[in-house]
Amino acid sequence: MPDTPLKQAHTPEVSPRPSACPGLWRIVDARDGGICRVKLAGGLLLADQADALAAAAERFASGVIEATNRANLQIRGVGSDHRGLIDSLLAAGLGPREAAGDDVRNLMLSPLAGHDPTMLLDVRPLAGQILDMLQSTPRFHQLSAKFAVQLDGGEGLAMLDHPHDLWLAALRLEQRTWLAFGLAGCPGDGRVLGALPVEQGLGLVQAVLQRFLDLASPEQSRMRHLLESCPVEQFVAGLGLDIRRDAAVLGWRRPARNCTWLGRVPQQQGLALGVAPPLGRLTPAMLRGAASIARQLGDASLRLSPWQSLLLTNIDPLGLEQAQAQLSALGLLCHPAEPLARITACSGASGCAKAQGETKADGMALSALLGPGLPGSVHLSGCPRSCAVAHVAPATLLARSPGRYDLYLRDARLPGFGALRAADLTLNEAGAMLDLPTEHLDD
Repeated sequence: MPDTPLKQAHTPEVSPRPSACPGLWRIVDARDGGICRVKLAGGLLLADQADALAAAAERFASGVIEATNRANLQIRGVGSDHRGLIDSLLAAGLGPREAAGDDVRNLMLSPLAGHDPTMLLDVRPLAGQILDMLQSTPRFHQLSAKFAVQLDGGEGLAMLDHPHDLWLAALRLEQRTWLAFGLAGCPGDGRVLGALPVEQGLGLVQAVLQRFLDLASPEQSRMRHLLESCPVEQFVAGLGLDIRRDAAVLGWRRPARNCTWLGRVPQQQGLALGVAPPLGRLTPAMLRGAASIARQLGDASLRLSPWQSLLLTNIDPLGLEQAQAQLSALGLLCHPAEPLARITACSGASGCAKAQGETKADGMALSALLGPGLPGSVHLSGCPRSCAVAHVAPATLLARSPGRYDLYLRDARLPGFGALRAADLTLNEAGAMLDLPTEHLDD
């Protein structure tokens, strides 16, 4: 997919279908006002678009902008002028090619797609084809607003743990590039169902989506729901494709690499700079500041990541320290050792009626109790839905009442958040436990 914005559609008059998910036209009410979600093609946000989004958040909402774990942005606290907000975003090129296709633009790439030094495949051209198909095929508009596809080019900087309804990952066999694929999982889970030559990637996605819609009932909105009644082997057999399923494919495992997404990030040529808003929340000043640095020292673009962070690509190495200092002064996190860089939190009771605690404020307070170099990430969740992360964090603090949390540690043998380590903790007690070395936490 080229580093260019989508062609802008004219402002449509649409009646968004019912869904609990925010979208561009479907602004969902929350305790702190409306939420408008802006889906970004491959996570790409041009600097001028960043400025426009910051201005829209100030003019039509509370000024709170959130980076999501699917590499999108959402504006919170939207007021009554929905039309004004939508028109301003469309004018900046932040809408879909087809109005009815807004919901289904759920295609996640590495934030370094096309730039990663270890990638096997530049997935951007195929990603552009998939997005075109999703937006321009009326039948695919029936898919749930949560139905999601991941396209993995083998990059070193890649999210391997977020479940997707369909995932595709590049692999090299016999001096040829193939796309392995799986359903209702992620590249890191090891459940490979087969592979096709990369040239057939678009056809594979089309066949999977068509077959899903042929078989799924209205209640089966996600692939995992359908596979509860349709065996996966039966689903794959009905795709009508010549799928390679030998031992070399079925035994392949996506290699995990060091995943540095904050600070100095290597590219094929030059450097990228990774920065993160504390607990996923950007101010307009932060977004404008990042856009300004991208213009001055980079390629005038930002890339959102599934770690609720931003990457500024093609940064002049001579200006890297200057850029970090300026962005840090705006409140952005620029170094992986900062405790806040390892903490995520849902919107909390101020934004969600289901939350049992003020997780954002508590996350800030918790960070002050932790030393640098926290061994794993910690998620504060106001309720069992765990909205702010798409996978189970190594440690989860589940709110049970204001300022009180249960601590869970991830355990692959157990469902949900994992093993309950301690109950009804204050933040001070939770901080003392989380600041221990990992081996003590696992005792």
